Amino acid sequence: MKFWEYGPLRVSGNHRYLENGGRPFFWMGDTAWLLFQQCTEEEAFLYLNNRKEKGFNVIQATLVHNMPGEFQSSLARVKRDVTTKEYWDHCEAIVRLAEEAGMYMALLPTWGSIVKAGILHMGNVERYAAYLYERFGKYPNIIWLLGGDIRGDVNPELYHVFGTRLKEKMPEVLIGYHPFGRTSSSLWFHHEKWLDFHMFQSGHRRYDQAVLKQWDDVGEEFYGEDNWKYVDRDLKQEQQKPTIDGEPSYEWIPQGLHDPSEPFWQAWDVRRYAYWSVFQGAMGHTYGDNAIMQFYNDLSEPGNYGVREVWQEAMHHEGSGHMGHLAKLMNSVDFTQGKAAEELLLSGQREKYGRIAVFAGPGFIFCYDYTGEEFTIGLNGYGDRKMYAYWFDPTSGVLSLFREVSGIDKMTVKPPQRYCGQNDWVLVIRECEM
Repeated sequence: MKFWEYGPLRVSGNHRYLENGGRPFFWMGDTAWLLFQQCTEEEAFLYLNNRKEKGFNVIQATLVHNMPGEFQSSLARVKRDVTTKEYWDHCEAIVRLAEEAGMYMALLPTWGSIVKAGILHMGNVERYAAYLYERFGKYPNIIWLLGGDIRGDVNPELYHVFGTRLKEKMPEVLIGYHPFGRTSSSLWFHHEKWLDFHMFQSGHRRYDQAVLKQWDDVGEEFYGEDNWKYVDRDLKQEQQKPTIDGEPSYEWIPQGLHDPSEPFWQAWDVRRYAYWSVFQGAMGHTYGDNAIMQFYNDLSEPGNYGVREVWQEAMHHEGSGHMGHLAKLMNSVDFTQGKAAEELLLSGQREKYGRIAVFAGPGFIFCYDYTGEEFTIGLNGYGDRKMYAYWFDPTSGVLSLFREVSGIDKMTVKPPQRYCGQNDWVLVIRECEM
């Protein structure tokens, strides 16, 4: 069955996760900003089904990223004129393809630059909301994402009206907000009734890149690569709402975004962002790839952000294949009853890459160890059932059983070695599946 056949997508009763008709929904998203403006229907079919087979269930894409004529965003290579009926028919066709594949489309009505340029404004935003309802109100696989790499304080009144009108017309459709880099929708819209969940953009910078003197420097507290801190901050708000990293560092994009001479983020890095945020209590995760988010398709033309491959080849980057392993692991337990459980880490927490992310709930404990170092985990409260310890390989999704832990108070472990310099593992403690 498709997710929405169990019921509309809703915020769970504990206000930390999503569900369909009481069935937990783990958001496993991919970033496809220019899907509609770059791809043919045939290309979209291939892309969507590639992602479906890897375990993705949400595709984040922008309906209006660029306008014809003089106005172009930083991703200026687009093929289609958004002012034509043919374009919007094309968008609907791709939404139908996603529906047939059983996938949600998290649609950004515009990129934030469209608002900054005054193209979308208070005089036409209600008409646009009505048009979106006319076009997409009949589809069961829609999620709305307002914003689009823009601060919420740029035009909060416009987004208040936009969100309110969309919620009035489509009350069962969830609405989020994709914010500017290293900020969260919680900074501006936490108490808005139209906003169902929070989204933050942890962004593409290393720990040492707080200030690059670029357009995307921010004034808020800089967390560097510690994307789990955004989750922690969002979930500590009163009247809690679910939260998710909607734009972490993309696979194969320069560290810091702007300088292609810098190292590029790799699969090991994108796994860390995923496990750190999810094990802190995020409702899921969104992956991104440099070539795919812009659907770069011509090596003879310059791309953006140092892109090196066409998207058809980037679909096979290893990090995208690793995301489904995380989703499978989370869905193997009732993750909606889990929470960050650093108190179980008896050896003490380490900073930055040494961090051990601990997520636990009734009958299970997950510990993500990015560097493969030894740590000690407490097991008090888990001794009343037959429990076993496994190593879970986030690169293959394989569980490897290594001992029974029933009745013991604590355990010191050191992950196996991969001998490739990328030695992240997950300690899984739960009942044996045999």
